[in-house]
Amino acid sequence: MITFLSAGPGALPLIRGARQILYDSEIAVVASTAGNCTVSGSHVAPETDTAVYLFAGILDTGRWWGIKGDTYATHNYLPKVGGGEPFPVGDRARAVQIARAGLLSQGMSLTEAVGVQCRALNIGATVLPATDAEASVLVDTGTERLPLFTYRTAAGSDTEVRELIRTGPARPPVTDEVRAAIEESDAVVIGPANPAASVLPILDCEGMRSLLCDAFVVAVSPFRGDVAADQKDAALMYAAGEKPTSPGVFRLYGDFVDVFVQSLHDPDQVAGSLRLETRLLHERQAESLAWDIMAVIRQTVS
Repeated sequence: MITFLSAGPGALPLIRGARQILYDSEIAVVASTAGNCTVSGSHVAPETDTAVYLFAGILDTGRWWGIKGDTYATHNYLPKVGGGEPFPVGDRARAVQIARAGLLSQGMSLTEAVGVQCRALNIGATVLPATDAEASVLVDTGTERLPLFTYRTAAGSDTEVRELIRTGPARPPVTDEVRAAIEESDAVVIGPANPAASVLPILDCEGMRSLLCDAFVVAVSPFRGDVAADQKDAALMYAAGEKPTSPGVFRLYGDFVDVFVQSLHDPDQVAGSLRLETRLLHERQAESLAWDIMAVIRQTVS
């Protein structure tokens, strides 16, 4: 089994590429809960939802979030009755979120609720929230504190990011299910997701870094160096204390990474890194990168 950390927009294309090589039953995804929030009474879990939609075959891969072909009747009608939402929520996506809120209100853990929904959608992969504890992140813009997902989807590209604030315990514990998935995996892959938005909240969970020290870990930098980083991605990295560069990513991940992958076109240097084509503009590129990574894993752990 291969475990992927993060189902952020940068990592999802690689996970889709891996599905051309591996059976879904051989894939586990540990999703960050940093973007989780409540919208109109429903439970929004962006990374968990996108992973679920991907394996259910309904993900909108044009945006890498939401359900393809979804309608927005409820979202559009809310302002007419005194409501409103910070970002568009599709009708079918809302059904997923309402159902999960109901399961949580019955006393289920987030892991249990996600498991119920995965079984209902006949998903063969293992999709796990990194923690069952409250672990959302707020973005301090200087004038307000925005939920992370609201910042990423609705804030202006020039919005200042002063600080990333955790709303729960500083070190929420990883779940037993996450621990078991990583211990049973041949390798852990950190896809090219923004570390500050997707990966660091997972790494900050109690027990995660020690688990990764005992695993074979491949990490892919989301930054190429020859192309300017998205303004929001850059702002989040600076708020995490690093520049939006491959060396910055490597420093944030620390010493648990066994193979660090950089773009062929990246002018920045990370000693000992593996240079591959990391642009994932279409399915063929994603599948090619997945093949390259799997070749490294099979060579090393066989």
